[in-house]
Amino acid sequence: MRMILKIVFAASLLAAPMLPLAASETKDTGDGEIRIGNIMPYSGPLTEFAPIGKTESAYFDMINDRGGINGRKVRFISRDDGSNPRKALEQTRQLIEDDHVLLISGSFGTPGNLAVRPYLNENRIPQLFVASGDQEWNKPAEFPWTMGWQPPFRAEGRIYANYVQAFHPDHKLAVLWQNDQFGRDLLIGLQEGLGDWTRMIVADSTFDISDKSIDRQIDVLKASGAGVLLFAGSPNLAALAIRRLAEIDWHPVVILNNVAAPAVRALRPAEVQNAVGVISTSFLKNATDPAWKDDEGIKQFSTFMDRYYPGGGKADSNVLFGYAAAQTLSQVLEQCGDDFSRENIMRQAASLKDFQSSVTLPGITISTGPNDFLPIKQMRLVQFDGNIWQLIGDVIDSAFLGPTNH
Repeated sequence: MRMILKIVFAASLLAAPMLPLAASETKDTGDGEIRIGNIMPYSGPLTEFAPIGKTESAYFDMINDRGGINGRKVRFISRDDGSNPRKALEQTRQLIEDDHVLLISGSFGTPGNLAVRPYLNENRIPQLFVASGDQEWNKPAEFPWTMGWQPPFRAEGRIYANYVQAFHPDHKLAVLWQNDQFGRDLLIGLQEGLGDWTRMIVADSTFDISDKSIDRQIDVLKASGAGVLLFAGSPNLAALAIRRLAEIDWHPVVILNNVAAPAVRALRPAEVQNAVGVISTSFLKNATDPAWKDDEGIKQFSTFMDRYYPGGGKADSNVLFGYAAAQTLSQVLEQCGDDFSRENIMRQAASLKDFQSSVTLPGITISTGPNDFLPIKQMRLVQFDGNIWQLIGDVIDSAFLGPTNH
């Protein structure tokens, strides 16, 4: 039934009229303002990611106070899709046809961005720095106007496979994953990385993003005898998983996907001990880690937060995500010089060379090319010590993490 609904929904999107915009609307309006469109889940089940859009908006407020970009002010228009792909398409069309934005940037989520991609590519409108780690955003030959930003979920899965092989080769592995493209991608990456070692996976179970409890799934996975548990989902459900592990006295090695890592902040003080030792990945600095207290980039970030987003959380990784993504877009727009045509914006987005945001970890750079629409390719493994996430190991380049056979 789920597959039938997906097919019907996809067909309805394809049936929607997507008439090309007038030629005059595909160029810079020349009115001295750079209009950027953005879609975020300000309502619905994924509101915990809304700070990404709020931070990006605040960042361009700061840019405007400093004179704008190449003499032009930036107008960042962010709309709510409630994590609904159909609404994402409606809101995107309004941004283009009513608000006359020049490009779409930083919109959140896989389903919504997939829904709007045909419309934006048909009309030659940049869909930049998608806030999703799906492989679909790195297909420049098929979708030359769509580009991702963060490391792919599948690459993250391969990183966890390498970790398990290196440190827990004798353990059985269980996987609890979100039943959508996001969770599936991470599981596929894990299987690719394990290669012939896929037999380590003795059980897996799924959950829906709207679920209020995952106790049943956790209980089933415990019965498998697994000594390692990989969770692939959102932070709120990851917190439920950690609590359930303690309730049933199951203490596997826990791996949380990068998106779920903020779950440890949602735990009550008495529960934090349950998360000690949890493994994850990161490509951003931790603003509350004493190791970065004298870091110039974090100092600038802290000053920005105090003035432009005082209601945001400096410890929120989604805020750092939005800050770094906005910095990346600013770099692209600066490279445009006086040519703010959509064609040149896309050309500059595909011409980033070792750009480094002030809040990405050392050694993690942002590079693109005409055939490379994957800006960030490196990550670091991290481990929670009860207070902060400690970096472990070296920078891992996902470009060199292919399937392994043993």
